[in-house]
Amino acid sequence: MPPQNQGKKILVTGSNGLLGQKLVYALRQRNDVSLIATSRGENRLKEKTGYVYEPLDITDKTQVQNIVSKHQPHCIINTAAMTNVDACETKKEECRLLNVTGVENIISSTGTSQTQLIHLSTDFVFDGKNGPYKEDDTPNPLSFYAQSKNDSEKVVMQSQIPWSIIRTIIIYGVSENMSRLNLVLWAVKSLRNGEKIRVVTDQFRAPTLAEDLANACIYAAINGKTGIYHVSGRETMSIIEIVYAVADYFGFDKSLIEPVTSASLNQPARRPPRTGFIIDKAIRELDYHPHTLAEGLEVVKKQIQEAGWFSK
Repeated sequence: MPPQNQGKKILVTGSNGLLGQKLVYALRQRNDVSLIATSRGENRLKEKTGYVYEPLDITDKTQVQNIVSKHQPHCIINTAAMTNVDACETKKEECRLLNVTGVENIISSTGTSQTQLIHLSTDFVFDGKNGPYKEDDTPNPLSFYAQSKNDSEKVVMQSQIPWSIIRTIIIYGVSENMSRLNLVLWAVKSLRNGEKIRVVTDQFRAPTLAEDLANACIYAAINGKTGIYHVSGRETMSIIEIVYAVADYFGFDKSLIEPVTSASLNQPARRPPRTGFIIDKAIRELDYHPHTLAEGLEVVKKQIQEAGWFSK
């Protein structure tokens, strides 16, 4: 089915993921965009009109070349990635294939065209010793996941096409059918079920509402913004403070939350202790206006209620 909208052609990878879903639902509403959504396997979004869907595995160079050649997008927003930090530590080949080789495939598929690439990256490229970070701070990845994302950034920066790298921190929000758990949804689901959860006290992050991140990506795509951008929430707080805020907002029992140190979890991958971003550049150049965590939780609660999750 051809797209209902005409205008700037934007191709989104990873459209079944949380950010991918938010991008599709926002972009399909625009009259100035022709949207191609891509992801591994079938389209798992309920709403299937207003855009074209193509199955796409970015690790398959031929597939990527065929899809990009077929649609010739003006912009590609790459959200596809392996983001499970511990799994990346134990499945290094798979991690590198998706996070680095996949990006190389996307770039090579554009040939000599001026297709813009907007590539999603992470606060984990930093070691967490001197947060919050600005865009020109020097990365020092601690884990294989972080190294793969840092390597992918280098691939993008060395390319000959217009590029944007949007780094972000702890994306949260509601995906269709609650198919993807993130920190906030994990806390809601666990505490609602009366489950005890262990939460770290010594890692500090700035949680980012998925809708806010999608808006920043879209602004960069529509306006051809290039360079590195830090896009996150304004508030840097400990992971346990985030989970306590979830419990308070939803009225859950905070005694179910057990404070622990990072060392006690014995996770395979090292995490940076304190990140957070200075987001002035995104505010200035991407018209970025993030929700506070309290406002973001209000958005999440409304979407959970609309999905009927609390009634199940």
